[in-house]
Amino acid sequence: MSEFPDSYHLPVPDLPVSISEALNNLADDFRAAGYTAEGLVDLLGEAWPAVQRSQGVPARRRLASRRRQGLNTSLDTLVALFVLGQKVPFADAEAALSGVTLPGALDIHLVRVDVDHGMVAPLLDARPQVFTDPQGTVEWIILSDQGELSRGDELAGDYVLGVGGATRTLASCAVTDRVDSVLDLGTGCGVLAMLATRYARRVVATDISERALRIAQMNCALNGVTEVEFRRGSLFEPVTGELFDRVVSNPPFVITPRADGAPIYEYRDGGMVGDALVRAVATGVSSVLKPGGVAQLLANWEYRRGEPDLGPVLTWLKGTVSDVWAVERERQSCEDYAETWIRDGGVLPRTPRFDDLYDLWLHDFEERGITEVGFGYVLVARPAESEFAAAPLRRLERCSGPLGHNPLGLGRHVAESLMATRLLAGLSDSELARQRCVVASDVTEHRHYLPGEDHPAVIQLVQGGGFGRTVAADTALAACVGACDGELTVGAIASALADLLSADERELGLALFPRVRELIRDGFLEIDREP
Repeated sequence: MSEFPDSYHLPVPDLPVSISEALNNLADDFRAAGYTAEGLVDLLGEAWPAVQRSQGVPARRRLASRRRQGLNTSLDTLVALFVLGQKVPFADAEAALSGVTLPGALDIHLVRVDVDHGMVAPLLDARPQVFTDPQGTVEWIILSDQGELSRGDELAGDYVLGVGGATRTLASCAVTDRVDSVLDLGTGCGVLAMLATRYARRVVATDISERALRIAQMNCALNGVTEVEFRRGSLFEPVTGELFDRVVSNPPFVITPRADGAPIYEYRDGGMVGDALVRAVATGVSSVLKPGGVAQLLANWEYRRGEPDLGPVLTWLKGTVSDVWAVERERQSCEDYAETWIRDGGVLPRTPRFDDLYDLWLHDFEERGITEVGFGYVLVARPAESEFAAAPLRRLERCSGPLGHNPLGLGRHVAESLMATRLLAGLSDSELARQRCVVASDVTEHRHYLPGEDHPAVIQLVQGGGFGRTVAADTALAACVGACDGELTVGAIASALADLLSADERELGLALFPRVRELIRDGFLEIDREP
């Protein structure tokens, strides 16, 4: 996603028929061997959690033990190759890849052959990945470049990342109600575009990296996904003049010094100074959204001394007419941020190369006055035509605790919260007072007492799903929530509480209604739509 001339937009040719056929045969080999997420857990047992932490020693020991016992299978071979990045004997690879054949695996650049030693080595990572969303559960095998378990040196500039934490985060947050069109901006290995085909009729995936687009095409072919159109180009250039119902983007958001000696990785570096790349995505995405459309992206933003929480995001989007909801999940010091991303590039700590890069990062931050870096989600929603007259919504919050239990992902909660926020924006307090509310099914109340006291010192409303929020409540708010069963209006509950607490009804309402709005917005309370 680095900067290119406005005319930069290259077509992406389809995969050759021979490559598509080889990938179909490879899929058959994976199925025949039981190469699934469940199969890997069963095979590796207690070594599997270590693999998920990028620690391969326990798994290598387990496979070696099975080989000594004569238990080696095609599944063992595939795990050794494509999870652990090990070389395997020629005969084992030939048996495990009998459908695609070794020549076919060579043609798709999946493996290489060490003829002198009779061994086959992997060139790609291929790993089962399971995703659950409101459409159900799907399992795919995703190709990417080899991860931390396999590589022993610094990344190549055109490295293609697999399914990491950031990808899963965005996939979990995606609003997945059925729509006509989705744009995956900066598709990488293609998995977000593949997921979008589950709820959209048409999906366009773009990237600046030719190699990423080819691997994304291979992932679609390997898993039988046919509904993705691939285009190569920078930022929004490949879709100039087009509008989409949804945009998802895990852009190259990593802030990297623009200095000689600093490596540039296409999958994470946008080629711009500081957070300019994600700022360009956030501020420009409304131009490709249909009225009523929603864009969701991951981003880093830079803080200068004295800036308020999410102040940089507010500055980016100050002039836009679109609604904005930004959630900061983490904030790092410049030192922690530099260490994290230098290690991510495969450079070992306490080496001269690491120290040189560390100095470049800190010098860049110091020169530009950066004190911290935030990470989180940004949602940009273009209002429907009928809503343009209303003031755009601005919701900026820090939410760094553990997420709630969301078996179908956060997307449904995000969509419902956005809808509730828009609804509340159009409700006066008198209109809110006429609403009937019910408590969401995942909300519990926690009361904490000091020893010997009859009244609670702390009352908390705890959300089991969503963002797992905990809200401190006073007696009036807790009693109001407890009475929200759909029978009484909010105004009637407030009036009864004023009598019960011997409080002025107007003053109690002024204190209570803003809190009720927050609880509706965040999913603790739901407005009852039943007549």
